[in-house]
Amino acid sequence: MSAIEYRFLEPLDVLFLRGNKLFGDPGSYGESLVPPWPSVAAGALRSRMLADDSVDLAAFAAGRVEHPSLGTPENPGTFQVTSFQMARLLADGRVEPLIAPPADLIINEQDSKANSVRTLNPSAPAAGVLSSSPLPNLPVLAEAERGKAASGYWLTEAGWRKYLAGVLPLPADLVKSNELWSIDPRVGVGLDAATRRAADGRLFSVQAVAMQPGVGFLVGVAGAVPPASGMVRLGGDGRAAAIHAAAPNVAEPDYAAIVRAGRCRLVLATPGIFPEGWKLPGLDAEDRFHLGEVSGRLVCAAVPRAEVVSGWDLAKWQPKPAQRAAPAGSVYWLDELNATPEALRKLADAGLWGKGGEDAQRRAEGFNRFGLAAWK
Repeated sequence: MSAIEYRFLEPLDVLFLRGNKLFGDPGSYGESLVPPWPSVAAGALRSRMLADDSVDLAAFAAGRVEHPSLGTPENPGTFQVTSFQMARLLADGRVEPLIAPPADLIINEQDSKANSVRTLNPSAPAAGVLSSSPLPNLPVLAEAERGKAASGYWLTEAGWRKYLAGVLPLPADLVKSNELWSIDPRVGVGLDAATRRAADGRLFSVQAVAMQPGVGFLVGVAGAVPPASGMVRLGGDGRAAAIHAAAPNVAEPDYAAIVRAGRCRLVLATPGIFPEGWKLPGLDAEDRFHLGEVSGRLVCAAVPRAEVVSGWDLAKWQPKPAQRAAPAGSVYWLDELNATPEALRKLADAGLWGKGGEDAQRRAEGFNRFGLAAWK
């Protein structure tokens, strides 16, 4: 893979980060999705690149013009989003990535503050315990007293490094969502398509996302050089976001240690659009994992409820097909791992895509990205 270029997108206005649910009917409510899908960043950067290169957008949409790195809508070029994360600008000018806690981390609160972080561990179910899981182990949380997991937290860069190394993050390694953004409800008015005026009785409400100063999104791009300054149109209504070149200290797992251990955790960094729902591509009937030069056995998985990924296709001027996806943060435990450090790194660079038949557009947009963490 070519060198990765990182860009920090800093919103200059509230954002409308729409999910896959329809809204606009009288009384409807449009929720925002934070963070949005990586396709939001891909679309914003590609649109800006086409404008910078004075490409005829109508001709590009029709496939009559091919961009050197973007290709055409039907046959994408070398441009690929390799990572997409929440991030914040620190006082020293560095950009710190912020990671949603993986599904195997359980956070508890006391007095509205995180006071403990625990982890799920694969465990064979006791005799007589039945479940719908086809895997031999279940992700289990051992606790003396029943508690309720808290949500709305993000791992700092230090916390993510600990997680990758198989060390449990501390409450100090967490940031609450309300320190990063707030929801700003807005009221919209439906328009009469024929007269282009406000329609009677067509009020609806939407969530706008107001980021705190210095909070935005960190995007990694390979196969192209995206703009390093200026602005892009981001999210619904094309709200402005400034572009800054960034050089984050990207956390990487110890691939050699993972190979020596012979097992690891695979964590989705972006939603996974897989042929068989939550199951990783490359799994056979016996849950053996074969992808690229990496093989192993899937023994456990912690996968939250599936989400539906869609979007708007600007080239075709229509909604993109709705696809079920395993959410970012889903965790898969792989045992009997057979690979070299170079093979693991190569697979991480490529993403979870099969040998053929994959959606080239979704691949370019940054879906099916993952990280590997030690399993201790």
